[in-house]
Amino acid sequence: MQMYVLALNPTDSVTEGFLPAAQRLGLGITLLTDQPQAHRDRHPDIEVLECNVRDHHAIITRISAHHTPDAIFSNSDHLQTQTALAADFFGLPGKNWRTALRTKDKAQMRRRLAAAGVCTVRSVELSPGQGLTGPTGLDIPYPCVLKPREGVASEDVVRVEGPSELIHHTSQIWGRRPGATLVAEEYLPGELYTLETLGDGERLQVLGGFHTELSALPYFIEERLSFVPAHPAPITDQVLSQLRTLGVGLGACHTEFVVDEGRVRLIEVNYRAIGDQCDLLLAELLGIPLFDLILSTHLGQPLPADLAARTDGAATLAYPCADRAGTLTAAPGPAETTIGGVRLTYRPTRRTGEHHELHHTNRDFLGIVRAIGTDQKAVDQAVDDFLARQSWEITP
Repeated sequence: MQMYVLALNPTDSVTEGFLPAAQRLGLGITLLTDQPQAHRDRHPDIEVLECNVRDHHAIITRISAHHTPDAIFSNSDHLQTQTALAADFFGLPGKNWRTALRTKDKAQMRRRLAAAGVCTVRSVELSPGQGLTGPTGLDIPYPCVLKPREGVASEDVVRVEGPSELIHHTSQIWGRRPGATLVAEEYLPGELYTLETLGDGERLQVLGGFHTELSALPYFIEERLSFVPAHPAPITDQVLSQLRTLGVGLGACHTEFVVDEGRVRLIEVNYRAIGDQCDLLLAELLGIPLFDLILSTHLGQPLPADLAARTDGAATLAYPCADRAGTLTAAPGPAETTIGGVRLTYRPTRRTGEHHELHHTNRDFLGIVRAIGTDQKAVDQAVDDFLARQSWEITP
């Protein structure tokens, strides 16, 4: 059987998760990407073809001229709609392309949820042609959150306190993203959580979730995530209800939401597996072949009624971040250790000698710490102790 995997830049999820899973399932793999050399360098044993993977027509043409596909898959947040359209064209199992678009496009998501009466958030779309140069007069309360309509990973997401700040930040973002449509929506108070789900088109199974600690406002960098085996049932039910309204049902889905006085309001829905090594942690923590299961749903196979996931695990991920622009001149290397029954892994995300600007996003990560045990306090202490012993030097 032949599976096409669509990707942009190489990621740990693809390298350590999905490609090995595809090989275990006995699938022939062809990777389509607009960055072929980067993937060939990282995956010399995988067939890599160059393709404009942001264009569903180009994907369909490239596949049509190659091997007959049995499955088409992507874990990229940016490629879910294109992947769904290509799978539909070839008559293969896949996500509904309308759902993929509805979850990626934050304005469409808001409209869908509001029309169904399950979650209303005041928001407006902003395009460069509107030319915000004076009092905006927008029907939006302040503070609000400004973000790209189809953004990801806190990129260009900022809290705005008033009209003058809105004008300033929209101008800055459009300077970096010419032509991008932005969304300004009311700021949603409350603790930030995630729900991780896996579906086969018939049943949606909950894998657990995370409690997310963010950087200081006005930015929204994810600095630490702690595993939550099960949210309170009324919270989970509200999230699942909103996911059903959006049409989510096949494969992995990573949903971010806030809880304010028992009320759930979605922040965004990423119709793919959670990233930044959280998926690798989930597979290890739950003791299930997570990546194999995700790919199996894209082969049209039903999920087991019981995933037989472990329920006694505790876990934390921490992301040391750069606090200034400059060149990384000293940093710890990869590490794996066991401390008091806690398995801890550290992986750098930057190499020494690299110069980076300060982005106020996940691109400021210097590394990723992930720790697994059976006691949350012990896990958190192991992470804190590890970070206290490390140092990163950034030279302006």
